[in-house]
Amino acid sequence: MRFRPPRTDPPEINLIPFIDVLLVILIFLMLSTTYSKFTELQITLPSADADKLKDRPQEIVVSVAADGRYVINHQPVEGRSVDILGNALRQAAAGRGDASLIISADAASAHQSVINVMDAARRVGLTRVTFAAQTDAR
Repeated sequence: MRFRPPRTDPPEINLIPFIDVLLVILIFLMLSTTYSKFTELQITLPSADADKLKDRPQEIVVSVAADGRYVINHQPVEGRSVDILGNALRQAAAGRGDASLIISADAASAHQSVINVMDAARRVGLTRVTFAAQTDAR
């Protein structure tokens, strides 16, 4: 009796499930990765191409300097807290009815300084807020 050894086929590697798994991992990584590069943005603010501002008696102009100092209608505000700024805005808005607030911030001023002005305006009840920008030199 002749016994033949069982024929062994060479092992096959099925690549289709492997490729499916890799595609699922690739899709997961693409969806879960954020591509935020906001530290590389070069922004120069503010600048706009608009008509010049006309003097209106119902407007309160708040200027924010680059170092965080505040000036309301050409009068400096002593202090930088929201409460002090709110009291100064309340005094400036007294007797003006529905006054609008114009925030004129320096391009190099801190974002928090502008947010402080907006927060003080909200506390006082000034709801009409706009931002001033310089016209483009072109």
